[in-house]
Amino acid sequence: MPRVSEDRLAAKRGAILCGARRAFAAHGYEGATVKVLEAETGLTRGAIFHHFRDKEALFLALAEDDAAATAELVARAGLVEVMRQLRDKDAGWLGVQLEVRRRLRTDPVFAESWAQRQAAVRVAAVERLRRQREAGVVRDDVPVPLLADFLHLVLDGLVSRMAAGMPVDHLDGVLDLVEDAVRTAPRPDRPGLKGPGTAH
Repeated sequence: MPRVSEDRLAAKRGAILCGARRAFAAHGYEGATVKVLEAETGLTRGAIFHHFRDKEALFLALAEDDAAATAELVARAGLVEVMRQLRDKDAGWLGVQLEVRRRLRTDPVFAESWAQRQAAVRVAAVERLRRQREAGVVRDDVPVPLLADFLHLVLDGLVSRMAAGMPVDHLDGVLDLVEDAVRTAPRPDRPGLKGPGTAH
């Protein structure tokens, strides 16, 4: 396939996902009807479902893209950095996360599929924590999987709170405390944790 065609298809797919993200954020999964998706994307149903089998596939593509981006960021910078970047997420991203959490409670098939997608995030987190421990940055009196569980629980709580539209006061201070909990020793330079020794 010519490169220009691949680029055009990728751009069209990206535009559909952006519009679908707005639709799911504003209307929820059930409320994001084909008519709503057409309005948000500016495309006909034929054009939308040429790229995605159905609405379920469209939603899963968004969730997969988010999970992949999270796994990449965790591997590069850690879970605490993922938390710090939550302040920059728009309503569309947060809305999809809220819808993911609703479906985790109500859709066992989706929950199983989502768990598989989150495995990459967990693997990245555990591997980074192990590297940080070997470098002497992460505490060694707690098993690495337990530290990863702790960080994931904090991340899930923050995402759920922000996706529900609830403010998170003193986010930097909260994350400083979280980071201190996994470090070998707390950093004395408060507020904020900057620099190459940051553990997450």
